Amino acid sequence: MSNQEKFQDFMLVEEESINIRQQIEKYLFYWKWFALGLIMAIMSAIVYLRYTPNSYEVSTTILIDDEGNGGLSSELAAFEELGIGGGNKKNIENEMGILKSRSLMTRVVKKLDLNISYFKEGNVRDTEIYKEELPFKASFFIKDSTFFDQGTSFTIKVLSDTTFELSSTDEKSGVTYTYGESIIQQYGDLIITPIDISKDDINTVYIVNTAPLKAVVNSYIRAINVSLLYEKASILELKLKSPVKLKAQRVLDELIRQYNKDAIEYKSLIGNNTDKFINERLELIEEDLKKVDKTAETFKTTNQLTDIPLETGIVLETNSVVEKEIIDLNTQLKLVNYVTEHMSSGDHSLIPENLGINASDVNSSSNQYNEILLERNRIAQSSGKSNPVLLNLEAQLSQLRSSVSQGLTNLKRSLSISLEQAKSQERSIDSRITSAPRKEREFRDIQRQQQIIETLYLFLLKKREENSISLAVTVPNAKLIDAADGNDDAVSPKRKMIYAVALFLGLLIPFVILSLIFILDTKIHNQEDLEDVLKTPIIGNIPKTLDGNKILTKSDRGNVAEAFRMLRTNMNFMLGNLKEQSKAIYVTSTIPGEGKTFVSINLATVLAMSNKKVLLIGADVRKPKVAEYLDMTEATNGLTVFLADKSIQINQIIETAKNGDFDVIQSGMVPPNPSELLINGRFDEVLNYGKEHYDYVIVDTAPVNMVTDTLQIASKADLFIYLVRANYLDKRLLEIPKKLYNEKRIPNMTVVINGTDVKKGYGYGNGYGYGYGHEEEKKSWLKRLTNRS
Repeated sequence: MSNQEKFQDFMLVEEESINIRQQIEKYLFYWKWFALGLIMAIMSAIVYLRYTPNSYEVSTTILIDDEGNGGLSSELAAFEELGIGGGNKKNIENEMGILKSRSLMTRVVKKLDLNISYFKEGNVRDTEIYKEELPFKASFFIKDSTFFDQGTSFTIKVLSDTTFELSSTDEKSGVTYTYGESIIQQYGDLIITPIDISKDDINTVYIVNTAPLKAVVNSYIRAINVSLLYEKASILELKLKSPVKLKAQRVLDELIRQYNKDAIEYKSLIGNNTDKFINERLELIEEDLKKVDKTAETFKTTNQLTDIPLETGIVLETNSVVEKEIIDLNTQLKLVNYVTEHMSSGDHSLIPENLGINASDVNSSSNQYNEILLERNRIAQSSGKSNPVLLNLEAQLSQLRSSVSQGLTNLKRSLSISLEQAKSQERSIDSRITSAPRKEREFRDIQRQQQIIETLYLFLLKKREENSISLAVTVPNAKLIDAADGNDDAVSPKRKMIYAVALFLGLLIPFVILSLIFILDTKIHNQEDLEDVLKTPIIGNIPKTLDGNKILTKSDRGNVAEAFRMLRTNMNFMLGNLKEQSKAIYVTSTIPGEGKTFVSINLATVLAMSNKKVLLIGADVRKPKVAEYLDMTEATNGLTVFLADKSIQINQIIETAKNGDFDVIQSGMVPPNPSELLINGRFDEVLNYGKEHYDYVIVDTAPVNMVTDTLQIASKADLFIYLVRANYLDKRLLEIPKKLYNEKRIPNMTVVINGTDVKKGYGYGNGYGYGYGHEEEKKSWLKRLTNRS
């Protein structure tokens, strides 16, 4: 097994759990970010809850009267024989739609003046209050279309219990008025009257806002939630959220009142139309009855009639039965004519019911027609003309109306035939009364007309009373189960949830930001970043210097000094097969600025500390920095002069470092042809001389990604230290050392990580012995986290 393979086994990563801990440490290093995020989130939540108005939920429960499932109540069962009641089962979804209809909500808004809102001015935000809680009452006189279409705003400042100041929101100063004084403004005339003004109300400013009626109606339609409480019941629950609990209660209560009012009006529509029809007919029949009575009186007076002869009693008794039948038939004919005449007055008029027409098919069709017509009118209130349900009802109405008309025509024909038969029978009987005086027969005709009209008159009086009873017992459509009420605790904002969300966001936002930074970060930070790409041995991990000193001294015991001592040990392990020979160690990197000169000088320093003779060669002839680091004067006879001038001897360019521990060959002046100088053979002489007279030859070379100088002299190296600077080199540039290693263009290649940040947990400083010197006591990661500031 080669030294490289042995070292790779020696430097295996401990366990996966350590990597997890390092990932946690990577985030916990920025604990101040998380602490700041939590503080800002909690403060934001506090401010939000402080200045966000509370919202209260109010609900009410109603029972929709479903006549199809139970008919009338037991108390009203006695009226069923009078034709009162119905069998129409209401569609709960239709009722839910009516409760949220625009027409119904418009009446509620106008009734409660919901387009006028009141606010109590505060230091930061204004608080809405309901009009019943104001210390005064604002009465607007002219509520026309202009008032309901515009939005205005003005303020009222209570000055005393007798005066107040009124001003528009865009005015700096207002006008003082006394309570009860008529005020003429551009938004309409109004009067402010006091209710209960206390000392606390003095100098309090109230803001009055008026909004367009349509916008307010739409907002309440969206805000009110109507839902079926139980699946198999007709119980509806109405909910409304509002910053003012009392206002929400008033809105729901008024909504139920208006809904019941409409329902009662719809239910009473048939009765009202029937009552109007009966009254009109009674007026006409009363006139006819007066005329017949007058005719009978005149006839008796003129003809001096007092009694019917006894001899015609039997015949007349038989004739009376026929006359009664004729009266009944005539009554039926008149009723049919009245209904037919009423139906011809309009297409959408209700058909009078329960008038006594002896035709079950006509009565059934009339009843069904009225029920469908009422349902059609109700749905038309909250939907357009193109509603499929409405069109379907129109078709049914047209069919039923035709059916009723045809039934009346057939009934009239049948009654006429029956009447002619009765009259024929009457004529037969009359022929038998040959002995009866002509005048007596004429009187009987007058009396018969009198009885017909009187019977019809009494019949209509009876029906009018029945219809009045029906109107008196009309019940509302919705029965109130629970009045509008709600909990005194606000439903929003939800404080616990907002604090929980704030805590979550306070941790999530810094975590997301850090994750994005880590994801978008393409720099090398630690050994794992290298191990994912490179398979070369990593023999050193140099932490970032904190004191600014670039060169080590014999007394140094800090992290950097120990890191270089560890590098020296690992390097000797890699060179184990060259124990008795001088070693040539090349130091290079991918790009400039990765610390080649820094590592080369300090590596030479720690090697010299082990009583080894060390020669440092500055082979980066394009950008030399050895003299700068060692605080030495720039040499005139450096490596480039030796390479270019064959008359120069090697010992003429060798200098002793300022600390006197090792020797140095400076790069010298920057030549115009550095690549050609390095391959002219003179550099091999320098390297051979170093191996003959020194234990270690450290060669500081140029970056491999910039120039070809290093690769031209790489074959002479016993060990190649490829330097990677943490937090500096882009990960994508690791393809360069990977390619060099795979193609074996660099012999015995190893990697040293430079500039790792131990505080951030990058690298293995604490894990491999860094930090156990005199300057820093070894601590656990938790103690380091809690002590870090």
